[in-house]
Amino acid sequence: MTAKRFLACFLLLAFTLNAETLHLYTWADYVSPDVVKKFEKQKGCKVVIDTFDSNESMFAKFKAGAGGYDVVVPTAYMIQVMNAEGMLAPIDHAQVPNLANIDPAVLAKVKDQKMEHSVPYTFAYATIAVRKDKIKDAEPTWAMFDRPALAGRVTLLDDMRESIGAALKSLGHSINTRDEAQLAAAREVLIRWKKNIARFDNEGYKAGIDSAEFYLVHGYSGDLFQVQMENPKVEILIPREGGTIGCDEMVIPKTAKQPALAHAFINFLLDPDIAAENMEWMGYYCPNKAALEKVSPEFLKNPAITIPADLQAKWEVIEDLGPDLAKYTKVWDEVKAAR
Repeated sequence: MTAKRFLACFLLLAFTLNAETLHLYTWADYVSPDVVKKFEKQKGCKVVIDTFDSNESMFAKFKAGAGGYDVVVPTAYMIQVMNAEGMLAPIDHAQVPNLANIDPAVLAKVKDQKMEHSVPYTFAYATIAVRKDKIKDAEPTWAMFDRPALAGRVTLLDDMRESIGAALKSLGHSINTRDEAQLAAAREVLIRWKKNIARFDNEGYKAGIDSAEFYLVHGYSGDLFQVQMENPKVEILIPREGGTIGCDEMVIPKTAKQPALAHAFINFLLDPDIAAENMEWMGYYCPNKAALEKVSPEFLKNPAITIPADLQAKWEVIEDLGPDLAKYTKVWDEVKAAR
C-alpha cells in the first residue's frame, strides 16, 4: 500500500469514527433507505435504526430505562403517556423551520396542536386486506373474521388497542369506550375470531398475504399498500363499520445524546421533496401540504392512503384512556388466555 493510499484510508477511518450518529427508534419499513442516505450525506453522519412492533413494547423499554435514542416515532395516544411521564424534550421550533409544512387539519386532530413536544409524521389507519384470488366473495366488513372457511388463513394485529378497536367497531361501539359491558362484548367477539386466526401478528402478515400463506389479514394501511404495489392479487378493503386512525409523530426523548442532529433529522423529513419521496416509498400519508403537491395522483387515490368520504365519520383517532386503559388490558389478557 502506498503512503498516499494509506493516508486516505486513515482519514476515512478517522472520519467514520468521529462522525455523529443519530439513533432512530421507529416502526419497520417506516423511512426510505434512500432518504436516510441523503441525510447521512448532507450531515456527514450515520443513522442507526432500531424498530418496535407496538407502542406498548416501546413504552415498556423506556420505562425500563432505555436511553440513547435521538428520535422516536410513537402513536399520538402513547405520546400523551410518555409526556406525562416526563420522557420527552421540547421541540425547538427555531431548529425546525419546515414545521410550517404540517397540515393544520391534521394538527386539529392531535393533542399537541402547538407541536411543543411532538411533530406529526404519518396519518394512517388499520384495515383489512384479502387475497382476491383466494376469496371470491370478500366484503369490506370486520365480519370477515367470522368465516370458518378461512380458519388458519387469517391474522389479527397483535396490538391491544387495534384489535379490541376492530371488535368494538364490529359491534357499532367507539374504539375509545370506557363502558365495561361494551368491552365484555368485544372480548367475546375477539375470542370467537381467535378460533379462525393463525396467530396475532404485527410483522409476518405482510409476507404472509403476499405468498398466500394468509388469505385475510388485519394490518396497517401503509404496510398493505407496499404489498399491494408488488402483488395485484392483494386487495385492500375498508370495513364499512369504521375503525382506528393513528397519527404517528416524531419526538425527541430527554435522554437523546444528539438533540441538535435530531432536530435536523425532523426538519429534513419535513422538506417537501424529501417528504414526497418518503411518502411514496413507504405508502403512508404524510400530513405535509407542500409535499402532497409533489406526489402522483394515483398515490392519493389508493384506499390505503385516503379513506372514502362516505366512511370517514366512522373512523376514530385512538385516545389515551388514562386509568381506564386497565379495562382494555384485562380484556386483552383474557383474549390471549382463551383457548
